Amino acid sequence: MNQISDLKGRLLEQIPAYEIFSEEPLSKHTSFRIGGPAELMIFPRNVKELSQVVKTMHEMQIRPYILGGGSNVLAPDEGLRGAVIVTKDALIGLRLLDKTHISAMSGMTLAKTAMFAAQDNLSGLEFAHGIPGTVGGAVYMNAGAYGGEIKDVAVKTEFMRLDGTVEVYEGDAQGFAYRSSAFQKMDGLILCTEFALTPSAEANVRSKIKELADRRRAAQPLELPSAGSAFKRPKTGYAAALIDEAGLKGMRIGGAAVSEKHAGFIVNLGGATAADVLALVKLVQERVLDRSGVLLEPEIRLWGAEHEN
Repeated sequence: MNQISDLKGRLLEQIPAYEIFSEEPLSKHTSFRIGGPAELMIFPRNVKELSQVVKTMHEMQIRPYILGGGSNVLAPDEGLRGAVIVTKDALIGLRLLDKTHISAMSGMTLAKTAMFAAQDNLSGLEFAHGIPGTVGGAVYMNAGAYGGEIKDVAVKTEFMRLDGTVEVYEGDAQGFAYRSSAFQKMDGLILCTEFALTPSAEANVRSKIKELADRRRAAQPLELPSAGSAFKRPKTGYAAALIDEAGLKGMRIGGAAVSEKHAGFIVNLGGATAADVLALVKLVQERVLDRSGVLLEPEIRLWGAEHEN
């Protein structure tokens, strides 16, 4: 029996109701709809089960892959050998803490979190409503849109280390910068985050959410699988404009294409592979660098590569 089979057996002994799948396609769990099979995929149902999984893997010296909503991930075509913990179903819950603060478990979608704030007459998360993915992923990468960023409203985050210990990071200790946070340099996973918001009439908050949603639908290829913005904003200019100016709208490699609607998105037209996406990313970088002298940095996370670092 290999180590992963042994892990599966141990977990099923501890909590027989676990959902654990062997050779589960990653493409079913990423917004890009790309990725081969994971050797083992584990779906804990609550924080207690999640803690048990993490501690067991730590004892067995198995380093897990952590997958939340899968909205900013490019999973490898060959899949992954090892164990993937899917956290989004285990980390569900929203709480109103006081008149201006809410707490969101990391598995909550940004859309539901923004609407929860609106129902409690709180403003500050309108920008996040249309960003795909979960609170945990958004905090991890300091997601932002339309002039707002997670760093503007996140005041405290609980983080679970891979040995199961829980730490709290407040204010500047969260280490937010453009599309990054302190959590990107840590081994573990985000449990929940507290947001400090501003009182505002629910109707006004909902109106702003609708306004931004209309702008997104008009400008972004929401009807096609993608991982959101493919490139980070360069120090000068905008990635989408630079890509458009390089004549790359509609450029296609295999099933992957630069969106005709928004040049900052790489979309899956059907049957795209990770190799297609990576080749297109490289082509866009080369063409934009040749034309404008700007080297675009990918915003999409190549899953698997960072796990080995």
